[in-house]
Amino acid sequence: VGLGVTAPSDHPQLPAMAGAALLMAVYWIFDVLPIAVTSLLPLALFPLLGVADPSAVAGAYGKPTIFLFMGGFMLALGIERAGLHRRIALAIVAAIGSRPARLVLGFMVASGVLSMWISNTATVMVMLPIAAAILRSHEEAAADRGAAPIPGFGTALMLGIAYAANIGGMGTLVGTPPNLAYRQILHDVFPAAPEVSFTGWMLLGVPLAVVFVALGWLLLTRVLFRFPAAPAFGERSVIRDARRALGPVRRDELRAGLVFAVVALLWVTGGSGKGDLPGWRDLPGLAKIGDEAVAMAGAILLFAIPSAERPGALMDWPTAVRLPWGILLLFGGGFALAAGFESTGLSGAIGGALGGLSGLPPWVLVVIVCAVMTFMTELTSNTATANLVLPILGKAAVVMGVDPRVLMVPATLSASCAFMMPVATPTNAIVFGTGHITIPQMVRAGVWLNLLGVALITAAFFLIGVEVLDIAPAVVPTWAISP
Repeated sequence: VGLGVTAPSDHPQLPAMAGAALLMAVYWIFDVLPIAVTSLLPLALFPLLGVADPSAVAGAYGKPTIFLFMGGFMLALGIERAGLHRRIALAIVAAIGSRPARLVLGFMVASGVLSMWISNTATVMVMLPIAAAILRSHEEAAADRGAAPIPGFGTALMLGIAYAANIGGMGTLVGTPPNLAYRQILHDVFPAAPEVSFTGWMLLGVPLAVVFVALGWLLLTRVLFRFPAAPAFGERSVIRDARRALGPVRRDELRAGLVFAVVALLWVTGGSGKGDLPGWRDLPGLAKIGDEAVAMAGAILLFAIPSAERPGALMDWPTAVRLPWGILLLFGGGFALAAGFESTGLSGAIGGALGGLSGLPPWVLVVIVCAVMTFMTELTSNTATANLVLPILGKAAVVMGVDPRVLMVPATLSASCAFMMPVATPTNAIVFGTGHITIPQMVRAGVWLNLLGVALITAAFFLIGVEVLDIAPAVVPTWAISP
C-alpha cells in the first residue's frame, strides 16, 4: 500500500495515503469502477489505513459546497420543468440572426448563457433538437433550390453548441463542478484563505467566457469551416415556428424564473469579496448565511409554490431525483482526498518535489499548468482531475514562492477545456452522436480550441484575475504559510 515510500516521523500515514490516492487516480482515469463508486473508497480505506477517523471522512461528503451544487441544480431542474430555458434559448438565437454564421453564433451565445446556470449536458440537450430541425430545413431548402448544403455548416453548428456549453460553465461558480471543487479545496487546504465570492468569480469568469465564445465562433466559421455570405435557406422559419409553438409566457415560467432570478441576485450581491459592493451579508445577523443556504432556500421554495398548470408545486420529487447524485459523491470523494492529502503531508511532499520549477516566472508556471490540465481532461473526468490536482498545486505553489491561487485558479478553468475527444465530456459525446461530426474533425477543431484556451486563461488571469481576486502572483500570502 505504501508504494515503498518511507514514512516521515511527523506523518506516518503518508505512504498509506499515497497508495490510496494512486489507487483512486487509476480507478478514475481507467474507469475500473463507476466514478461515483470510486469516490466512496475513502469511506472504506481511510479509517482502515489510519489516515482519518470515520466521522471526519464522512464529513467530507456533507460540505457546504455540495449543498450549493444540489440547490443550484434543483433550481435548474425547476427552470427546465417550467420550459423557460427553451424560451430563453430561442429568443437569443432569434435575436442574433439566421444566416449560417450568425446561427452558429446565436446557438453558441445561447449555450454559453444557459450553461452558466444549468448543467452543460442539459444545455446541449435543449439546443440539439432546435439545431437538428434547422439543419433538416437547410438541407431540404437547398435541395428544393437544386443547391448543395453549405459545407461544414452542420459540423460547425454542433461543435459550437458543445464548445460553448463547456466554455459557459467557466463563468459562474455553479456553472460546472470543478469551480465548486476549487472553492472547497482552497478552503480545506488553506483554512485562512479569503472566501471565494460568487461575484469575484464572475468578474473573472464571465469576461473570459464571452471572449472565448467569440473567438471560438470566429475560429469555427472563419478559419476551420469558412461559410460563404449566403442567404438563409429557411432557417428563420424554423426558429419562428418553434417560438410560436411555445405560445405566450406561462405563469409557471414566470414563477420559476422569478425564484431563480432572486437566488441569482442574492448570490451576486452578498458581498465579502475584493471589489464587491457592500452586500446584504454586511447587515446585522446575516454574515454567516452562505451561498448554499440561499440555493437551498430557493430550491425549497420551488416545492412550496403551487403550479398554475398541473397539480402540486413547481417542483416535484420525481423531477428532483434527476439530480446527478454521482457528481455529489464525486465532490465528497474529492474533498475527502484533499483532506487526506493535507493531514498526512502528502500534498506538501509532492509539492516540494515540484520545487525545481520555482525559478520560473509565474506566467510560465500558469501556461504549463493550463496546458497539462487541459490535455489531462481529455482523458478523464474534469471534476476527478480537479480533485486530484488542486491540493497538490496549492502546496506546490507555496514551495515555488507564488500565491496558491496562481496555479489553482487557472487549473480550475482549464478543467473545462476538453474539446478534442468525444469521450472527454458528455457534451462532446452527445453532439458527436448526431452524425454531423467525425473524430478527425473534432480533434482538429479541439486542438485549436485547447491552445486558445491556454492562451486566454493565462491572459485573463493576469489581466483580470489578479485584480478581482486580490492576488500578488509572486508573493506567498500569510494565510498560505503553515503555522
